[in-house]
Amino acid sequence: MHFFHTPKNSINQSLGDVDGHSIVVKREDLTHPIVSGNKFRKLKYEFQQVLNRDIPLVITYGGAFSNHLAATAALGKMLGVQTLGIVRGEEWQTKISESTTLFYCQQQGMQLYCVSRTSYSQKESAEEVQQILKKKIKYKLIPEGGTTPLAIRGCTEILNDKDLSFDVVCVSVGTGGTLIGLSKAAREAQRILGFNALNNSSVENFISSQSDVSNWEINSDYTFGGYAKTTPTLITFMNTFYQQYKIPLDPVYTGKMLFAIFDLIKSGKWKWGKRILVIHTGGLQGIAAMNHQLQKKQYPLISYQKDLL
Repeated sequence: MHFFHTPKNSINQSLGDVDGHSIVVKREDLTHPIVSGNKFRKLKYEFQQVLNRDIPLVITYGGAFSNHLAATAALGKMLGVQTLGIVRGEEWQTKISESTTLFYCQQQGMQLYCVSRTSYSQKESAEEVQQILKKKIKYKLIPEGGTTPLAIRGCTEILNDKDLSFDVVCVSVGTGGTLIGLSKAAREAQRILGFNALNNSSVENFISSQSDVSNWEINSDYTFGGYAKTTPTLITFMNTFYQQYKIPLDPVYTGKMLFAIFDLIKSGKWKWGKRILVIHTGGLQGIAAMNHQLQKKQYPLISYQKDLL
């Protein structure tokens, strides 16, 4: 099926010289308008398995701005597979339309169950979630963020031979699956530098348990308060970055990562080599929903939302 072909639109875009450093952005966000970036890589082999085994339903987890939920819903619609999303926060059940992400998922035919944050944190062990799963007979359960052995396999395909000349490969970190895939695909002397987008101190232990190499490290100094949290400073940086380079960033992952890279270079704290490859992991679908929240807080808005339509 055409979707599973290696994406042709992923290009390396140079930012030129930044204080003596060569920065190149790998535009994985161009692989697909919704199932883009690391979501294409993570879901590729999962859905191949679903089709090969005639599994009628995919169940997964996500928050109200989840790229993973949106990608799963879109892919299910494209491939004729039913999808069900278990959403963090029971309050969203009565205001699906206030999240462009959840509304999009619903439009793609995804059935949404919004559960309490306590139940969500417990996943399958929570009685509330168990009641949902018991009603389904045959399904594939994909974890929050989509990190599985099959997803990691897909993420090893992000790098190609031309990417192995860089000193360091930078990537945003949520659940850690993309970084694990990159660490397996990198050449021996290459470093993988992950930028934590969440207040998640356990992610390093998880990566260590799944990766048999030690060519990576995590920077957790630029979370901006945690998952999907942002500040006017970050939004201003993203808008300025877009004006200069015409590369849209998302506020949950790639915006924080590029802010961190520029800040470390400008402050003289960068120590990972002069040739830098940055993986753009997509996630642009969440910008409309984020702007809705920013407007409520009277924060600056992400200026290029209309350019993405």
